Amino acid sequence: MDPFTDLLFNCLLAFTVLFFITLVALNPPPKEGLIDPKAEYIVTTTWEDLNPDDIDMWVEDPHGNTVWFRKTAVGLMHLDRDDRGMENDKIVVDGKEIVNPLNQEVLTIRGTVPGEYVVNLHYYESATQRPVTANVRVVKVNPKLEVVYYGLVTLEQKGTEKTAVRFTIGTDGQVRDVNTLFKSIVEAKTL
Repeated sequence: MDPFTDLLFNCLLAFTVLFFITLVALNPPPKEGLIDPKAEYIVTTTWEDLNPDDIDMWVEDPHGNTVWFRKTAVGLMHLDRDDRGMENDKIVVDGKEIVNPLNQEVLTIRGTVPGEYVVNLHYYESATQRPVTANVRVVKVNPKLEVVYYGLVTLEQKGTEKTAVRFTIGTDGQVRDVNTLFKSIVEAKTL
C-alpha cells in the first residue's frame, strides 16, 4: 500500500474512534436501581412480620378526599402499597417459593395542601382472631428528612377503626397540631 492510503485509513480509524467516544459521553448509561419518587410526606404502617391479618390504612386530606385500598390515588395522595397480610406475599423464582415476610402499607403525599390530614387504621380481615399492634410513621421528606409522628396503634379485633394520627400543615408548610383524637373515615366510605 502507498503512504497516502495508509494515512487516509488511519485518519478514518481515528475519526471512527472519536465518534464512538463522543456517543458514549453524550449518552451515559442509566444509573440502575435509583428511583426518584416525588413526595413531600411518606406515611408508613407496619405490623408483625408473617402475620396473616389485613390492616388497612385510610388517609383523609384537608378537602375530605380519602385514599384507601379501593381508591388508591386522589388529589396529591397515593397509596403505593396495600398489604393484605400474607396474601400475595409469595413468588416463585427459579422454581423456589420465596416469601416476603414484611407487612407494610405505604402512602405518599406528593404536594403540600394546607389543612388537616387524618391517618386511620382499619382491621379489615383477621385470620388469627387476635389483636394486632401496628407501627405508624409520618415522615416529612423535603427539604430534609423529619419525623412528624411515630407511634403504635393496637387494633383489638376485626372491624376496629382507630385514628393513628392527625396533623395540620400550615400555609407556611410547617406541621402543627399533631394529635390522635378519633375521627371515623372508614364507615362513611364502606356504606
